[in-house]
Amino acid sequence: MTMFKSKPQNVSGPIVIWRDLFTPKELDAIEAYGDSLMPVRAGTVGVEGNTDHARITKVAWMERKPKVDWLFAKLEDAVMQINAEFYSFDLFGLEQALQYTIYDGAEGGHYDWHVDLGGRDTEFRKISLSLQLTDASRYEGCDLTLQAGSGPFGAERARGALIAFPSYVLHRVTPIQAGLRKSLVIWVAGPPFR
Repeated sequence: MTMFKSKPQNVSGPIVIWRDLFTPKELDAIEAYGDSLMPVRAGTVGVEGNTDHARITKVAWMERKPKVDWLFAKLEDAVMQINAEFYSFDLFGLEQALQYTIYDGAEGGHYDWHVDLGGRDTEFRKISLSLQLTDASRYEGCDLTLQAGSGPFGAERARGALIAFPSYVLHRVTPIQAGLRKSLVIWVAGPPFR
């Protein structure tokens, strides 16, 4: 397991934040790789037709390839540490592609309240993570809000903040008012809860 310079911290109920897991240079590399992919308009599992009321985002999928193997390896080690310290879930590991997500102020990007457990065609997700790639000064609105503990919790907006939470936690991304926000969404699956 990799030795990290920083540590994850519990911030509210089951929500964990890990600041400074990635260096600015690593964040730049993640963003540059994400920008090289072809983003598409995101859909919503189980919803047909126009989903603008629920979600307006563009996404691209980062498959595990040699160019980003370092990213998958670092995330796997981080997830193992987070799970060992805070959740103790049975996990399969980091098997799904990573979702490079773009919220655009010109489109009113948002994602209404939802959970990440997955549908019939996806594995049973247990831990969801969101890595903040854009400095908070470059956009307005677009807050990751989680319904955990005593009420809604606004996730940290600092570039490089990794937010982890059980995939059954209700969460949303509020509408972006201006600018552009990019994030990397990660899901870790495992056998169904018993």
